Amino acid sequence: MAEVKIFSGTTSKYLASRVADYYGKDLGGVSINHFADSEISVSFDESVRGCDVFLVQSTFPPSDNIMELLMMIDAARRASAHYVCAVIPYFGYARQDRKDKPRVGITAKLIANMLTAAGADRVMTMDLHAGQIQGFFDIPVDHLEGTSVFVPYLKTQKLENLKFASPDVGGVSRCRKFASYFDADIVICDKHRKKANEIASMQLIGEVEGADVILVDDLIDTGGTICKAAELILSKGAKSVRAFCTHGVLSGKAHENISNSVLEELIVTDTIPLKYDNPKIKVLSVAELFGKAIGRIRDNGSISTLFINYQQNLGF
Repeated sequence: MAEVKIFSGTTSKYLASRVADYYGKDLGGVSINHFADSEISVSFDESVRGCDVFLVQSTFPPSDNIMELLMMIDAARRASAHYVCAVIPYFGYARQDRKDKPRVGITAKLIANMLTAAGADRVMTMDLHAGQIQGFFDIPVDHLEGTSVFVPYLKTQKLENLKFASPDVGGVSRCRKFASYFDADIVICDKHRKKANEIASMQLIGEVEGADVILVDDLIDTGGTICKAAELILSKGAKSVRAFCTHGVLSGKAHENISNSVLEELIVTDTIPLKYDNPKIKVLSVAELFGKAIGRIRDNGSISTLFINYQQNLGF
């Protein structure tokens, strides 16, 4: 069988090194340099000929992260790697997944095309903004779920009268997965936007009186939606409000918004590194989950056994 080698781009080494540890390998050496004009140059420091290569890189801003990943894929392919898998814990540009107004691009599809054109054989990611983005690829996509790390943590909190809340109508399916595991009800925050990152109005659909409410979303950007939803839920009689968001983008005044919010805590994963410490934010690592997934791919095993809902259905 081909040897497995795991490499990382510049900004994901903090996570990639832990993924490699959980898999049982040292992180491979790759040199990523810049010319005077900021042009990127990528070269592997060791042979990848005939190897199964896993390249770990989240594609959050700046766009250099995407270029690094594309160039690593290309370099691995040209160095005669047997197999190249792009491991993208946070898949950036996923919010631009459709034409919601005239004369705009579908950037999620563009990124999918670029990864395929660069030579990736497979993509592994977590909690895409919309699950149907998997259909933008003509190569296999392993779509891991944040429930695998969030549910075990939530069980340790021993909260009573749990209810789960979706901050918008589009997130109901994700919210229902959490609720089904705990046999709990869901509520929905129906919001109307004037423009991106600006909410005009929000209403709550459902009852939360006396409940410990968990808001569930795939990412948190400025924090405006989550904080406003938490305030609305608490005003309707909830006992407490927490939020689970897989990807902590946390741009602009996000940290200030969260610190001043009524949230008990915000739980995110380490798909994106936090820029600042915040006592209200707890980070759960997905390194072990990705390490296990790489092992499943290597051994032609089942990825679905890593999903909480799959394990629940089997009575685990």
